Amino acid sequence: MTSELSEGVPTGTAADPRVAVVVITHDRRDELLLALSRLRALPEQPHVVVVDNGSADGTADAVRAQHPWVELIASPENLGAVGRNLGVARLDTPYVAFCDDDTWWDPGSLRTAADVLDAHPRLAVVTARILVEPGGTEDPIVAELRDSPVVGAPWLPGPALGSFLAGASVLRREAFEEVGGFSERLWLGGEEELMAGDLATAGWELCYLPQLTVHHQASAARDPHRRRADGIRNTLWTTWLRRPARPALRRTVHLLRTVPRDRVTARGLVQAVRGLPWVLRERRVLPPHAEARFAALEDAQRRSSARRYVS
Repeated sequence: MTSELSEGVPTGTAADPRVAVVVITHDRRDELLLALSRLRALPEQPHVVVVDNGSADGTADAVRAQHPWVELIASPENLGAVGRNLGVARLDTPYVAFCDDDTWWDPGSLRTAADVLDAHPRLAVVTARILVEPGGTEDPIVAELRDSPVVGAPWLPGPALGSFLAGASVLRREAFEEVGGFSERLWLGGEEELMAGDLATAGWELCYLPQLTVHHQASAARDPHRRRADGIRNTLWTTWLRRPARPALRRTVHLLRTVPRDRVTARGLVQAVRGLPWVLRERRVLPPHAEARFAALEDAQRRSSARRYVS
């Protein structure tokens, strides 16, 4: 939804119809309402679609009452990341910015993302710098994005990436739809990696763009144990869905050596094993140019302090 422009609006502050925002939420009413207030204040005035993933805390009613300008999809169940697919399906903008209910975009970042994507038609994803609030300090993952060892096309406007962070990225809708959106199998937790591999397979590029900024004030309303179990499961599923046998085995061994030895890890591993029949049935190994991106990340992933499976 965009408002009509008035005379005398300075260049760069008018509404920008190229980018819409999709927000998924679950039982975080207060955080979501604050995030929507910040999105409403953006100079780009983006159309915003909120997908409420089966909240039981009155989220949907609060959005209707306090933010009637938002397009609301009230799902009766928690769809996880697949909720973003529903949001994107409502849009006709060329670009979609994802936003979590505890994150918000800096003024001007969405316009900059659209300008960059306009200028680079084979660029599918731009990922922003993430500032942790309160305090505005850089998230530890930013250094890994900035120093990415992935080799991409020479025309990229920033460091090439092997994967991306959905809550801090703007995507080309055409590319998102071409690869089928987020996997229903993975639900939530590292779901971006599978999509990133499929985007690379299809010839799309991903990059980090430091001119973009997202703020993240982590909500206390989360289940860290489920997040860790699902993250372990999804890492193994994605690895065996797309990586060649030797790299897949290396990553599996490293994960088993480094995860905590407790019931949460056991739950994730059991879920991963139970999914093995469909993983093997749907396995499609990445072509060499796409696999090279994931291979380049192996050392960084092993050294990373921001990618540990802890809760």
